[in-house]
Amino acid sequence: MFEALSDRLESAWKKLRGQDKISESNVKEATREVRRALLEADVNLQVVKDFVADVETKALGAEVIAGVTPDQQFIEIVYNELVRVMGETNAPLAEVEPGPTIVLMAGLQGTGKTTATAKLALHLRKQERSTMLVATDVYRPAAIDQLLTLGKQIDVPVFELGKDANPVEIARQGVAKAKADGINTVIIDTAGRLQIDADMMAELAQVKDTVQPHEVLLVVDAMTGQEAANLTRTFHEQIGITGAILTKMDGDTRGGAALSVRQISGQPIKFIGTGEKVEALQPFYPDRMASRILGMGDVLTLVEKARDEVDLLEAEKMQEKILTAQFDFTDFLKQTRLLKTMGSLGGIMKLIPGMNKLDSGQLEKGESELKKAESMINSMTVEERKNPDLLAKSPSRRRRIAKGSGYSEADVGELVSKFQKMRNMMQQLGSGNFPGMGGMPGMGGMGGMPGMPGMGNPFGGGAQPGWRGQAGGSAAKKKKKDKKKKGFGTL
Repeated sequence: MFEALSDRLESAWKKLRGQDKISESNVKEATREVRRALLEADVNLQVVKDFVADVETKALGAEVIAGVTPDQQFIEIVYNELVRVMGETNAPLAEVEPGPTIVLMAGLQGTGKTTATAKLALHLRKQERSTMLVATDVYRPAAIDQLLTLGKQIDVPVFELGKDANPVEIARQGVAKAKADGINTVIIDTAGRLQIDADMMAELAQVKDTVQPHEVLLVVDAMTGQEAANLTRTFHEQIGITGAILTKMDGDTRGGAALSVRQISGQPIKFIGTGEKVEALQPFYPDRMASRILGMGDVLTLVEKARDEVDLLEAEKMQEKILTAQFDFTDFLKQTRLLKTMGSLGGIMKLIPGMNKLDSGQLEKGESELKKAESMINSMTVEERKNPDLLAKSPSRRRRIAKGSGYSEADVGELVSKFQKMRNMMQQLGSGNFPGMGGMPGMGGMGGMPGMPGMGNPFGGGAQPGWRGQAGGSAAKKKKKDKKKKGFGTL
């Protein structure tokens, strides 16, 4: 997501690159590119006009800061304006005492509302909030069965009365059941509807009046662009909503929805769906999204993903192995599997500053090479995994592994050679002799890592070009040491 918008905005920075100062003429050139970028991203026209006018005013009124180039200063102005437009701060889901907190899910047909309902339930369960789902969609074939299946998958109970019951009565009884069982949060999945369907909208309003929800979340397909904002406003005027969930943010969305919803509808985006898996739901942070749009990654989200999946004791053991060069193929296999649990390789790489420029071909090659490496490692004996040096010295062992994995002896030799180089680099990284941000579990030493040929070191020192305040070099080393003191292991 946002690749086209990021590329377009980069051309705006180039208008100011090499200039001595911000002036009216070069600002107009840069803001013209920003306007084109936003319009191509399908951002609402009024939002574009206001955005560009505010950026131009702030850029011309900005004080000249010593040591900061005009393009860097302009990027910061655009970043701050993006954050403001998208809502400035995260809007958390309500939690009331005594419970249950009631969440009503609404949306058009085909937006992924039922899946989003299950995703939200899993997100709350990870926060140790007990949850119950209520199935009131009696119109769509197999909608109740879908919610029951998803509920079983995430170990969350589902309340249903069958497809012949009245949706309003199902919702009322579901809330009563959750209250009797001491459930913290009840999420009501309603039927998809059209804005022009007066009867269905009236039914939704009746469900709302009956259960008095604390949150009414509208599930919106992000690929609808600026129409997502108009949809949110319409539902808010007719039903009264408290926020939106943008789905399909991992698809071919151009970013218009994320930049328009808050400004046009007045309601915050609370969550975004980033994939088909039930784990693929993230709280929406305007500052992090602005950073992604500007191609600067999202390290905080990456760290949170790792923290959710990483056992700290295991991370400390892994750190010790890195420091002493004892990292072996078994550890590598663990790390690649951990990487898979955090999401797709492409999704993770785009969270790393500077990695947003990788094209789909490079990412596909990386995925393919990781699978290839995993296949060859699975053909090794336990002893060979623990002691990779055995393979470097024995052609017969490499031939046997090649036959077992279906690859050539040269492929096995290349894997062993790259692994040894990676292990040496990770030892330097772990000991603090390698500049950069430190090793993420499953991602340490990407340069030369099997599956990442030619990518270089994504954690290299120095500030990201065009951005003030990014830590690198010695500053990154200090941060790494501070994190070790706090017990975050290799995070």
